[in-house]
Amino acid sequence: MAYKDVYESWKKDPEGFWMQAAEAIDWDEKPTKALFDAEAPHYEWYSDGKVNGCFNAVDRHVAAGRGDQVAIVHDSPITDSIARITYAELKDRVASLAGALRAKGVEKGDRVIIYMPMVPEALEAMLACARIGAIHSVVFGGFASHELAVRIDDAKPKCIIAASCGLEPGRVVHYKPLLDGAVDQAKHKPDFCVIFQREQETATLTEGRDVDWHDFQKSTEPADCVPVEGNHPAYILYTSGTTGAPKGVVRATGGHLVALHWSMKNIYNVDPGDVFWAASDVGWVVGHSYICYAPLVHGNTTIVFEGKPVGTPDAGTFWRVIEQHKVKSFFTAPTAFRAVKREDPHGEYLKKYDLSGLGAIYLAGERADPDTIEWTQKMTGKPVYDHWWQTETGWTIAGMPAGIEALPVKIGSPTVAMPGYDIQILDDAGHPVAPGTLGAIAIKLPLPPGTLPTLWNAEDRFRKSYLDHFPGYYETGDAGMVDEDGYVWIMARTDDVINVAGHRLSTGGMEEVLASHPDVAECAVIGVSDELKGQLPVGFVCLTKGVDRPHEEITAECVKLVRDQIGPVAAFKLAVVVDRLPKTRSGKILRATMVKIADSQEFKMPATIDDPAILDEIRDALQTLGLAK
Repeated sequence: MAYKDVYESWKKDPEGFWMQAAEAIDWDEKPTKALFDAEAPHYEWYSDGKVNGCFNAVDRHVAAGRGDQVAIVHDSPITDSIARITYAELKDRVASLAGALRAKGVEKGDRVIIYMPMVPEALEAMLACARIGAIHSVVFGGFASHELAVRIDDAKPKCIIAASCGLEPGRVVHYKPLLDGAVDQAKHKPDFCVIFQREQETATLTEGRDVDWHDFQKSTEPADCVPVEGNHPAYILYTSGTTGAPKGVVRATGGHLVALHWSMKNIYNVDPGDVFWAASDVGWVVGHSYICYAPLVHGNTTIVFEGKPVGTPDAGTFWRVIEQHKVKSFFTAPTAFRAVKREDPHGEYLKKYDLSGLGAIYLAGERADPDTIEWTQKMTGKPVYDHWWQTETGWTIAGMPAGIEALPVKIGSPTVAMPGYDIQILDDAGHPVAPGTLGAIAIKLPLPPGTLPTLWNAEDRFRKSYLDHFPGYYETGDAGMVDEDGYVWIMARTDDVINVAGHRLSTGGMEEVLASHPDVAECAVIGVSDELKGQLPVGFVCLTKGVDRPHEEITAECVKLVRDQIGPVAAFKLAVVVDRLPKTRSGKILRATMVKIADSQEFKMPATIDDPAILDEIRDALQTLGLAK
């Protein structure tokens, strides 16, 4: 069947399409229908079914005789160790942890915050919650105490599961003092905390509150799977909100299992038993969907990687992992490949490894600039597929349906809409625009299974954030267009479309041009305030390793490049060389913060920032251009 036919079959009969997709999941009680829309625009999927997420991810594979298959490979170049856990072992470990949690009073509907590094125990904690119907909320390990405290007060967990420490190249991140600080600050106090002691650092336990991961499991009964309703929340995942208060995205159990299972073959083109690797973190949505749940529900082997694209130990670590563990499908953020390309522009490390078993590389998390895609294609000889989705959606909005049909790649586009997503480009008044026209990207309601039904305890905020601006649609917050072939083009976040003397221009388009300069490893363009033109673009470029030409020459060439390719209308005159760009830990560039610095405005230090010192470097660079006064 061609992609077109699959998408059409969904459009013609969405109910039938999603009921058929639900057949792949083991239900305790099958749902009577897919969509529940009596309270539109609040939609739910499979609400009257009964199901368990952990059973689908673990127990059913053991029952089917596949208990000896490896479920999780833990590859940690930071500790120089590799461990493998089979489905049968995983089932025992998860049932034991779930039983111990239940013995201490954690029941269906209770919240559990998980604050862990990239270790298999993080996945075991998530699955143990799913096993007993508890709602987990994973907070990125090493998040500051204040940010953790805010999430404790919002989710009100009965228990917090944490590790003694996380490991970064060359340093130990002390989790326990951060956890203690957060519990002190939070108004809500958890009943108890479970601490997983890593051998690199033993934390001091707080008497009466903290229990040791192994000790508290001794002599407790392993727990069976508790069936929950299809609309029961599997988890809450906090995403940064514009107001500074994080938004708790809710993921309902039934739709999440169905959509993720469907995506593994149809998008990532893997079969049960294949090895799948998403190089992300359990604290982000990619880690929830594609390190933990989707690969396990589909019966794949998933890789939990504790390392970095460069420096653990070198720019060849991705290729080593892919060869060593026979990875069939690999998913990471474009920023990771930019780091590899900057360290190893000619792919010397790549030549040492055999990637013959790798089918394709998938990129998401931010816009994949054509330069990075072309470099990765050229170096690996593999198809490189950009795809686009959000924390809110939990899985692909637009991507390459590689398991249905490998469509032609158009570099710069994440390809086409997945079934369930009716993507429309709207003007400011909410009217659809012609193909090839830039506008706000919106999705006609209802959203498909697996997407957010609401925000945790914040229905009004949910409507205000996503539904009110364009009634009948979900507002993605991204700007872009759809071409005459139905390919989607994401040009920028809507706040990254700048208005230069009345012309709406995408900063992403300018970044594409800058990235094509041979000496530029990475770049960002922001719009700064200008009395005459409203906004003016400013470019920041990081240079490829080994480039030692005068910076003025390079920035002059960059300015000329943008003027030649986008035109004088862009008014692109300001560019500066910097060592590094400020990013979140998941690799998104903090453009909005850079704008505030340039415009000399107050700003709140972003909670997700990787290294706050970079903001001072950006301020210094902007001052050389007469900005950030």
